[in-house]
Amino acid sequence: MSDKCYRLGCDIGGTFTDFVLLNDQTGEIQINKCLTTPHDPSDAVEEGIREMEQKTPGFIGKLDEVIHGTTLVINSIIERKGAKTGLITTKGFRDVLELGREIRYAPYNIFSEFPRPLIPRRFRLEVDERIRSNGEVLKPLDPEATREVVRQLIEMGIESIAVCLLNSFENPAHELMIKDIIHTQAPNLSVSISYEVLPQIREYERTSTTATNAYVKPLTGRYLSKLSERLEAIGSTGKLFIMLSSGGITSVETAAEFPVRIIESGPTAAVISGQYYGKLFDIPEMFCFDMGGTTAKSCLIQGGVAGVVPTFEVGRVQRFMKGSGLAIQVPVVDLMEIGAGGGSIAKVSKMGTLQVGPESSGADPGPICYGRGGTEPGVTDADLLLGYLDENYFLGGEMKLDREAARCGIEEKIAKPLGVLFIQAVWGVHDLINETMAAAAKTHIAEKGGNPKVATLAAFGGAGPVHAYGLAKKLGSPQLIVPPNAGVGSALGFFTAPRAFDLVRSHKVALNAADFGEIEKIFKEMEVEGTKTLQKSGTEENIKFERSVDVRFVGQGSETNIPIPESNFIEVKTEEVRRRFDETYKKLYGRTYPDSPVEFINFKVRASLPERLLKLPKATKKVGSFKDAIKGKRQAYSGIAKDFIPYTVYDRYKLYPGAKFQGPAIIEERESTVIVGEDAPIAVDDFGFLWIDLAK
Repeated sequence: MSDKCYRLGCDIGGTFTDFVLLNDQTGEIQINKCLTTPHDPSDAVEEGIREMEQKTPGFIGKLDEVIHGTTLVINSIIERKGAKTGLITTKGFRDVLELGREIRYAPYNIFSEFPRPLIPRRFRLEVDERIRSNGEVLKPLDPEATREVVRQLIEMGIESIAVCLLNSFENPAHELMIKDIIHTQAPNLSVSISYEVLPQIREYERTSTTATNAYVKPLTGRYLSKLSERLEAIGSTGKLFIMLSSGGITSVETAAEFPVRIIESGPTAAVISGQYYGKLFDIPEMFCFDMGGTTAKSCLIQGGVAGVVPTFEVGRVQRFMKGSGLAIQVPVVDLMEIGAGGGSIAKVSKMGTLQVGPESSGADPGPICYGRGGTEPGVTDADLLLGYLDENYFLGGEMKLDREAARCGIEEKIAKPLGVLFIQAVWGVHDLINETMAAAAKTHIAEKGGNPKVATLAAFGGAGPVHAYGLAKKLGSPQLIVPPNAGVGSALGFFTAPRAFDLVRSHKVALNAADFGEIEKIFKEMEVEGTKTLQKSGTEENIKFERSVDVRFVGQGSETNIPIPESNFIEVKTEEVRRRFDETYKKLYGRTYPDSPVEFINFKVRASLPERLLKLPKATKKVGSFKDAIKGKRQAYSGIAKDFIPYTVYDRYKLYPGAKFQGPAIIEERESTVIVGEDAPIAVDDFGFLWIDLAK
């Protein structure tokens, strides 16, 4: 029996850093939560691990894996704290980052702004070379002129260089030459070439993604190196893995090389947890809802599988308006994010109405009730004043909340300016954030072909269980489930995520003219690359490959992804590819066009290692009666009665499997609190999940 029996999941959020410790031999799970340290996130990581060491002495030396999700990359982009970056591109393509797709995201707003490129124009230099769309060299690269361009960037004080040449996805020879020249002239300079970051068609997206990777690469490398050193310093010899935006995990070396792939590292973990629960309980449609201190993230999981999309945006000028951000073209779990968290700030808008979010007070200073210098009332302040939170039991009593300061803040900044009763202002903050989330959720679910009236809502995050009942009522969901340790529920997703890596190659060719032997060669090259990447995880396990192709009608602007289950593309028939395309296209859009020719655009491979299955421990029936779980009663606001009524408060740790009771109920655990109204029954299953029936 191996001495390395522990795995640690660590999720750094905007407000709190969550820890989950899993003993693989016993299935025992332990959790911890501490405030995030924005100036250096690794401080909170070390602090939280040391706190856990006090409860489980000696576990650090027995760590097999540390799996980490971080907001560091996305924060450095939003706050513009990345490296001083230069871009080398083909002559005539210097301004691609600003031209973008030439689409106005708000066509009727003459004042609408676009995100400032991560690389200013003076740091974007050109080389006179040209490669045709078929990969043929039209104009060779001049090595001497290239050395001069590199020298200019070095003299400007550039810390990182992005290289993105026209059509390099078909022939990377010139990009590889430039990379060699940079390494010769400046061996320590960080370099990202588009053929390695994103060898895919579409010039703007490829340039933007490569530039973003270069911008955050030095910072990410330093952080991951420092984190590795700190883990070693406290006695950990376990392997460090990083969560990918696509829902897999990868080695720290790969994450440092391609940090653009871990932008949505943290939020993805909750979705992976939701996937696991969806399969465990055979739930056909689950709406996974994770509300923390800064934002709420959600995802529709159908048939136990979350969708993955090939592109997303980051650093939006209008935070929740599509088209106003920087385009990133890497696989990412299909998340919806809204500015709704426990720290979301409530204020009176310019129109004289109540507005909650999207701005957040985060971890520092946090809501007023944290007593850390916050002056703007937030959602957590309202939840406290509604009686939903116990000021003496926040974080299990480790963090005392200031109820009086919260009351004064809402009275002075919300109730008086609006001219409403105090309780109307407090309930308004709570109800409005639920309404905002419900409106966004309905749109997200509809876009995925789902139905909120049949989807089970699963709540995660520190604030998720407080708001899940109200959100589920507004959505019309028939059922709400809250897993044990929901406050750190997303960190549990780390243990069920596969070690995986996604690869893509663009090669535009008509289906009827395609050489399937040449395509098989492309697939094999990607599988070799995927194998090398996964071997950095230090394992010799069997690697599984999943192939797919992006196909479109000739002349169309978007593609449809078609899975290819065959292991040898030469064996695939042209008619079979066409049949699969028509079938998928018709399912998505209602009809297809059998007489219109189609073409291949992208070839994709997901390389993955066998999943290390997580066996949820079954809760043991506690000795004693159901009454032992009752902590007492507390006056809390009822949205049905429109008044304060007595809620029964339960200690979740003392609720045993098979327990059934009726709302109004407040169920408390250390990291989160579940609120259930008087119209819903609650049942506890064998795993300690709360099942709340809302079908009426």
